[in-house]
Amino acid sequence: MMKISLTSSEPAWYRSQGINQGLLCLAFLMCICFGVQAQEVKITGVVSATEFEGGLPGATILEKGTNNGTVTDVNGKFSISVSEGATLVFSSVGYISQEKKVANSSSLKVSLEPDITNLEEVVVIGYGTVKKRDLTGAVTSVKSEDIRQVPAQNPLESIQGKVAGVDITRGSGSSSSGINIRIRGNRSIGAGNNPLFIVDGVQTGNIDNINPNDIESMEFLKDASSTAIYGWQGANGIVIVTTKKGATGTPKVTFNSYFGLSQVSRYPSVMNGDEYAAIKREANRTTGKWSSEADDPLIFNTQELAAVQNGDWIDYQDLLFKNGTQQNYNIGVNAGSDKTKVYTSLDYYSEKGILKFDDIKRYTLRANVDHTFNNWVKAGLQSQVANRDESYRRDPLNMANKIIPLGTVYDENGDFIVYPLGGSSISPLADEQVDVFSNTGKITDVIANVYLELKPFAGFSFRSNFGSSISNSRIGLFEGSNSISRNGGNSRAQYTASNSRFFNWDNVINYSKEIKDHSFAITALSSYVQNEGDNVLAQGESQLLPGQLYFGLGNAPDNITINSGYAKWNVLSFAARLNYNYKGKYLITLTDRADGASRLSKGNKWAFFPSAAFAWRIVDENFMENIASISELKLRLSYGVAGNSGIQPYGTQSSLTRMPMAFGESSFQGFTFSPLLGNPDAGWELSATTNLGVDFGLWKNRLSATVDIYDTRTSDLLLPRGLPPTTGVQQVYQNIGKTRNHGVEIGLNTVNIESKDFQWESMITFTRNQEEIVSLVTEGVDDIGNGWFVGEPISVFYDYEKLGIWQSSEADEAQSFGQAPGDIKVRDLNGDGQIDAVNDRKVLGGDNRPNWFGGLNNKINYKGFDLSVYLFARWGQTINPNFLSRYDRQSNLNNSSTAIDYWTPENPTNEYPRPNAGLSGSSTLYWSTIGYVDGSYIRLRNLSLGYTLPVKDNPLFSNVRIYLSGTNLLTWTKSSKLDEYDPERGGGESFPMLKSYMFGLNLGF
Repeated sequence: MMKISLTSSEPAWYRSQGINQGLLCLAFLMCICFGVQAQEVKITGVVSATEFEGGLPGATILEKGTNNGTVTDVNGKFSISVSEGATLVFSSVGYISQEKKVANSSSLKVSLEPDITNLEEVVVIGYGTVKKRDLTGAVTSVKSEDIRQVPAQNPLESIQGKVAGVDITRGSGSSSSGINIRIRGNRSIGAGNNPLFIVDGVQTGNIDNINPNDIESMEFLKDASSTAIYGWQGANGIVIVTTKKGATGTPKVTFNSYFGLSQVSRYPSVMNGDEYAAIKREANRTTGKWSSEADDPLIFNTQELAAVQNGDWIDYQDLLFKNGTQQNYNIGVNAGSDKTKVYTSLDYYSEKGILKFDDIKRYTLRANVDHTFNNWVKAGLQSQVANRDESYRRDPLNMANKIIPLGTVYDENGDFIVYPLGGSSISPLADEQVDVFSNTGKITDVIANVYLELKPFAGFSFRSNFGSSISNSRIGLFEGSNSISRNGGNSRAQYTASNSRFFNWDNVINYSKEIKDHSFAITALSSYVQNEGDNVLAQGESQLLPGQLYFGLGNAPDNITINSGYAKWNVLSFAARLNYNYKGKYLITLTDRADGASRLSKGNKWAFFPSAAFAWRIVDENFMENIASISELKLRLSYGVAGNSGIQPYGTQSSLTRMPMAFGESSFQGFTFSPLLGNPDAGWELSATTNLGVDFGLWKNRLSATVDIYDTRTSDLLLPRGLPPTTGVQQVYQNIGKTRNHGVEIGLNTVNIESKDFQWESMITFTRNQEEIVSLVTEGVDDIGNGWFVGEPISVFYDYEKLGIWQSSEADEAQSFGQAPGDIKVRDLNGDGQIDAVNDRKVLGGDNRPNWFGGLNNKINYKGFDLSVYLFARWGQTINPNFLSRYDRQSNLNNSSTAIDYWTPENPTNEYPRPNAGLSGSSTLYWSTIGYVDGSYIRLRNLSLGYTLPVKDNPLFSNVRIYLSGTNLLTWTKSSKLDEYDPERGGGESFPMLKSYMFGLNLGF
């Protein structure tokens, strides 16, 4: 990637006094206003590289100060028309840029040297930027080409596994599903663990609506030295998103598009008609009611028996699932003059899910404008408007996976059967019938940031940012009488509308100065953040006309309900930061920030968040000069404190809730305390992080890596402490308890092969994070009711330890525990000959967070072809998926998963207990133990093959690339029980995860 750094120093005329200065200024302005158009000349030539013979393909040639440019062909040759006397900038990824002034010669030969450091890359940090070589904290930067490599609705989904320390999973396969993200694990129990997102200076809770094509870079701030400048929300990490800006020169137009098909990736199957009949027969054989098919009339009703005999059964999954589609069309324009630079884009994204009524359409318009008024005043605007039309499907799979599969969908007349077999279970296909179900949403989000920047003298700048995020949404729901939710009851219509208004106002002063070998950069800022929102809900029942859906609620005759709400919070902040380096080798960053949060109690609203970071560029020391194999070596150490005040607004106050009452036949409105009790002493949750890091590169950075070891201690947890029911309330937020997160992150980049026609690069990330609860309400005492245990992660599985199934040879021992062969066998932990909940349950080995996760990304280029192979892994996680517990032991009302390997005298398995028509699952001892499984997996996350067409001398296109891409193509699970399940979900079954196949086109004009 070409990096251009503009620097300036005070010219002599600026420092002079009197009339000479004024005349020079006037002359300068006249040159700008009355400049003469220079004559154009045509320049041809060849660009090569010093480390191999022949031309260098794909190198960029740019007329300095303009957007006029071209690229070399496969032989390294180029041709460009430029102004007479212009300067050409030659650059290529991995090489040091060169400048050549056009003189009398019309032919040039340029040889580029490899860039062994890439340290001049600019990285965005809090309220500013810094060169990569000067970083003292743990910051990872992801550029636009890595984001666009995996086509996705949400940019976070595109970089899953590409950033060490950042765990990203998708919530489900629904088109409107969100993304789950954790930076260095969970720290808080009650105040939230989501990072703070900052888009062009505007703070926000997510980036679901940001078009990936508009993103220039994403920076992930992970240690306290990096996040402390954001104080009140820095404890969970920061994600800074910078969108593209305009550039001076000839306008450039890009068009990016892709279209693809989506399919269910892995989804657990259920028993078919024959398998269901077999398990029901076995359940009744256990009780002595069935011994052969002659006894079928004793266990099946008339309609069930006819279906069994006729082989009539329904595969509801096959009827519900269909191929989904994804398509995206984006056009971007980048243009500008010396004064004004503009980037604008228009994007359309559409996705149809694999279930009917699961759709989304998103329209996005972005406009970024920067205008320079003179040499010290600049202003600009970054803005985006996004509109989403969404359709939400009520999940039918819970019903489809449980309902008895016998019967037919339609009767003899072709009419839909609402209740198959005349039973009480409604058909999973009911919502797909005409005028039965509708659930749609319209959401409009506006995010904008305006700024004014003043640079009255060298080294000093003042910038004022005012950012705002406004969201308006409405969701309408109609459920007919024969819908899955209403199940024969009154139809229901519901209309929900919500509005949120967020703004932040930041005023930032930066001053930098160099004095011989000393360099100083000082940042001071004030910040004010405010958020308010309101909502209203109205609903009624028994709509007379289903076609009215959720409109005309005043016509609903029954149970009209209206409710509304409002919430507001704000934060006032002040901060300062000092960056100092000596000879570029010894770097220090000192930060302090004070925050006052309205959500916390009076007297506890303010807190200070200090941090310090130190870095030593060992590679720049004299004793390293003769060690040619080491091209980069830097040691970093940081410590800092960040805060979290993320409890719900008014969470420190007690409130009243209306409670309907009656005296005789007269109604009366009463009030009671809400379940959350107020606490006048609730204050900040604090996280202190120590981070030790090393950055190194070998053999001219053919191998480079970043390694970080960290330890985060969180204290004064805003813990939602449970209260005895006798108090009349349920919870109270208190600053009690501690947690710890510690781990290691590794990011490794290698250049495996680099030649004229063939390049192969690899990127490896590895993250191991361990989280634990250090203390709770009482030091060293567990909170079993909430599932919190000292010394264990925040979320664990607390249960009996399943050993298997009692076998026939163990009948006597099983009887001593009140059980029989075919029942679940668990460990008697204290050896007292009986099993009880107090003494024989424990925290099971493994939790729902992986022991480690990481990715391997290979990029290969051969002439015009490019290939990307991306593997992702989450290893060492335990999950408890629903389908492994979906077992109707009675086989009376529900179906079961085909993964259920149940015990019979002829099949002495240790997996599942014997079917028993006289005993339900809920009545079975230790039933909760049957579903735990190792959820480790490795996935082929993305496979992309592209070809860039040669466009030499093409008057229309500057770039043409076509590509094929597949996501989630293959998944390998450690446990064979998960052969039909995608463990990324962690246990859920609604809206299966998807694999997709894309065809894409990238054009440049």
